Amino acid sequence: MSAAAGSLDTPSPAGQPELPLDTWMRAYQERFEQQASARLPSIAQEPERLHSAMRYAVLGGGKRIRPLLAYAAGEMAQADVAAVDHVALAVEYVHAYSLVHDDMPCMDNDVLRRGKPTVHVAYDEATAMLAGDALQAEAFRVLGAAPLPPQIRIELMQDLAVSAGTEGMCGGQALDLAAGGQVLTPAQLERMHRMKTGALLRASVIMGARAGGLEPAALACLERYASAVGLAFQIVDDILDVEASSAQLGKTAGKDEAQNKATYVSVLGLQEAKARAAHLREAAGAALQDTGLPPGRLGRLLQLADLIVARRN
Repeated sequence: MSAAAGSLDTPSPAGQPELPLDTWMRAYQERFEQQASARLPSIAQEPERLHSAMRYAVLGGGKRIRPLLAYAAGEMAQADVAAVDHVALAVEYVHAYSLVHDDMPCMDNDVLRRGKPTVHVAYDEATAMLAGDALQAEAFRVLGAAPLPPQIRIELMQDLAVSAGTEGMCGGQALDLAAGGQVLTPAQLERMHRMKTGALLRASVIMGARAGGLEPAALACLERYASAVGLAFQIVDDILDVEASSAQLGKTAGKDEAQNKATYVSVLGLQEAKARAAHLREAAGAALQDTGLPPGRLGRLLQLADLIVARRN
């Protein structure tokens, strides 16, 4: 996003973003929160309880990694920030809906998410199910209203549908459920993780860049970056489930082992899982360099790749 398009940040003469990463992140997290609060259905409208549950699921918590990736990719592609707002909302709505459903008794049966009771605990199971369904619908509504040409809006909807459907998140969750108690090969585990978690992270990057009309050759390199960081994110999640506490994570720690789930730690071991995450970070950086874009336009995505691999929650 150029300064004229309303970005929060422009490259310095040395090619590095002017704002420190934590300042940039806070600014966009706050922007996302404001946009979501304004656009989600109001609790003053019927059905009030459903709208309240939707807002509870989305607002006031979370790292916002998917919106941040979308905003960073939008900056790289010099997209209008107002258009990327719609992408950021759409991917986070889908992510939030998936968490609501994953936490339910029929799935992971978890009671803690983002440091507070899960939606089905705070409300009830039926309301949680409907809140997730409605958030998925809201994601496509907000994309349909994006200030972009009709063809781009169609492509964004296709990106999101594929990443959230049987080729992506839902398909990966189905594989995860079917794999309970089984010993997976590394290839099977990678396929499951790329679908379950990686697909929506990848979509966040590609959709943010598509809002700026990035050239096809650069977009192909960005696909490689997004694929690497998407898988790295899930590997680090597997590691943190072993090493971090529930207080650090804001969700129940140790549940993968308790539920006998296949993870990178259980399949490869802790040290090999860490090495794999570090390798993917290097692959992500190499893919960005191959775009041929000026270094100043790559900085945020490089920083976010570092953050994803080094995070502690």
